[in-house]
Amino acid sequence: MTRRRFLSSRRAFACAWLAFALFTSAQAGLKGAESHPPSAPATPATASPAKPPAHAADHGPTPAPEAKAPAPAAAAHPEPAAAKSEAKPDAHAAEAAAEAQAAKSAKRKRTTDEIGGLLALGANLAERGDYSAAEIAYHQVLDSLKVSQTDVKSALLGLARMFRRQGASTKAAAIYERYIKEYPTDERTPDALLELGRTLRELGVYKTAVARFYSVINSTLKLPGDGFDRYQLLARTAQFEIAETYFQAGDFAEANKFFTRLRLLDLAPVDRARAHFKAGYALKLQGDLDGAINTLRAYVEQWPEDENIPEARYLMAISLRELKRPQEAFAQTLELLRTEKARIDADPKRWAYWQRRTGNQLANDFFETGDTLNARAIYAGLLAISTENAWRLPITYQLGLCDERLGHPDRARVSYQAIIDAAGKNPGSDVTELATMAQWRLDHIDWRERTSGQISSYFGSVPTPPEPAAPAPAASPASLDAIKPGPVSAAPRPAPTPAPGGAMKTAATP
Repeated sequence: MTRRRFLSSRRAFACAWLAFALFTSAQAGLKGAESHPPSAPATPATASPAKPPAHAADHGPTPAPEAKAPAPAAAAHPEPAAAKSEAKPDAHAAEAAAEAQAAKSAKRKRTTDEIGGLLALGANLAERGDYSAAEIAYHQVLDSLKVSQTDVKSALLGLARMFRRQGASTKAAAIYERYIKEYPTDERTPDALLELGRTLRELGVYKTAVARFYSVINSTLKLPGDGFDRYQLLARTAQFEIAETYFQAGDFAEANKFFTRLRLLDLAPVDRARAHFKAGYALKLQGDLDGAINTLRAYVEQWPEDENIPEARYLMAISLRELKRPQEAFAQTLELLRTEKARIDADPKRWAYWQRRTGNQLANDFFETGDTLNARAIYAGLLAISTENAWRLPITYQLGLCDERLGHPDRARVSYQAIIDAAGKNPGSDVTELATMAQWRLDHIDWRERTSGQISSYFGSVPTPPEPAAPAPAASPASLDAIKPGPVSAAPRPAPTPAPGGAMKTAATP
């Protein structure tokens, strides 16, 4: 009885265990089918016996269910489906990550393009003179949250250049100082120091400007060697700026010293020529006239094609005049006026300016000191510079005055009549007063000739020496507005004549 109960309990335990194994296997199969249906349905025949055979009671609990192990076999089949179901989420995640990265790159590129566009816009607006709009563009770059350090530097330098172009030198200097403080080792710091020195010089802070230029030279020694040529150019430029700063500050001795040193360096020809010219100019302003003449003469001989040749001849002419060497001054002036057309065409405005200034000033000096022949020669050279009436008519008037003084009233009459004919019946405001003066001179010549004839007929044939004309320097176009002639009269009276620099003076006619 006890044995039967034991066997019965063992059978119940085996049946319960087998049922649990089948249930677990069925659940696993269902999950696998939901994620990835199998190619063929599973066969449940291996797990079918619900009761043991009849003879099993004689041999105790049968181990058959444990030996067949149907549950592991059924569970092993859905594992490939589960692996596939796990691989699919990984692929989707990779695709999503790639898309997110691409979106970030596109957004970053759009931001970079926008920043670059703002920087280019700021530069173009500053070039056109729209400074307020340019400032807004640069500040948008600086206020951006995702701007790179490179773009921040470019915006700061662009803003400083814009302020300097605008004339706001104080603001420009403040931005350059900020840049140098925040980025002391940046490759563009020497350029910022150079621009800062120039800005400070514009503000009249010459000592600080010189210190900044020396900082340019020192900073180029600390930078990498891959940009040697560029840094060497910056250092030479800084030396030029130091000499120029001393020159503008009025320290001509120091300026001459630095420009003379620069002449000895291995510079480009145009830079050496400029240093040579500025060294002579500094000597002239320093008061060393002989040294200036020698230096400038050597400069003209060594660099005959340089752009500063006309100014150098002007400086030599006035220096020679101050040294009481009028014939040498006259020769320099004529050399300037007779310069071949090929050189003048290279820079006509510069040559015309210095030709007119030199000739007018020297001719006036010669005329006032009584050297009428030299004065007339220079006036004749000045006449060929331009075909405009605003220039030619005042010079023609001066030629008439010279001819009167030299005793050639007929030639003087031709000059004065040419002015009246050029003015016409309805002269413009620029020649009306000059035409009136020319008419007065003609009337004066006629009166003098009539008076001379009357005296000659009364006293007999008495030769009358030519009457010198009133001393009058060359009239310039700018002096026409200042001419205020009196009414024309047959009697001699003071005649208004142009004076140097556009001022007028009244010279009594004998």
